Amino acid sequence: MSFDFTDKIVVVGGATGNLGQAVTRAFRAAGATLALVDYSADRLPALYPDLAADSRHLFCQHCDVTNSDSVAVAMAQIQEKYDRVDIFANTIGGYRAGTPLTETPDSTWDSMVNLNARSIFLTSRAILPGMIEHGSGKVIHVLARAALHGSAKAAAYTASKAAALRLVESMSEEVKQYGINVNCVLPGTIDTPQNRNAMPEADHNAWVLPEAIADVFLFLASDAARAIHGAAIPVYGLS
Repeated sequence: MSFDFTDKIVVVGGATGNLGQAVTRAFRAAGATLALVDYSADRLPALYPDLAADSRHLFCQHCDVTNSDSVAVAMAQIQEKYDRVDIFANTIGGYRAGTPLTETPDSTWDSMVNLNARSIFLTSRAILPGMIEHGSGKVIHVLARAALHGSAKAAAYTASKAAALRLVESMSEEVKQYGINVNCVLPGTIDTPQNRNAMPEADHNAWVLPEAIADVFLFLASDAARAIHGAAIPVYGLS
């Protein structure tokens, strides 16, 4: 299935990450106009020289998606350049685990809740009013299979992903009447250089490629997914 996002304004959150790069390039190949948001915004021109040379696209300034003021600044940049946002493709998330709950420090809990749940709350709160005003929009957040069940030595991580899933479901119920689809993607282990380095003995062939997840983002952003609301789409590969 091929997709055409010509004349669509797509905001990609976390555009310098492995998944963010795959999602950005997939939307670019499908003709979208892109606004890229990332904490490491200084890396964007080198990663996307073709976008940097095209004035239709926007590289937002450094954005901390766990800080409401920083999110507001990025949203103001987007609003100044475009009259609307059609699609928000959010690939931001993080992982910290390895200790039982009784040994988990406050910093781990705070970082996981902020990065995996608060970020979704703040970015969605900033972007949805414009979609409501225009009566249309697609919002896709990346979560993780861990959102569906807890696991040992990963309480903060799994709890943050579960909270994010409830946020997606609640947002969907609130805005679907305005022609807005809010959904999320639940990857298994993503095949990235970082994960390969961390788990060299694992069966990497069973992991899911970022490009495969990007394909699901494109589907959920397309008219083919117009009847899908509040879904959590599993994208596990062979794992």
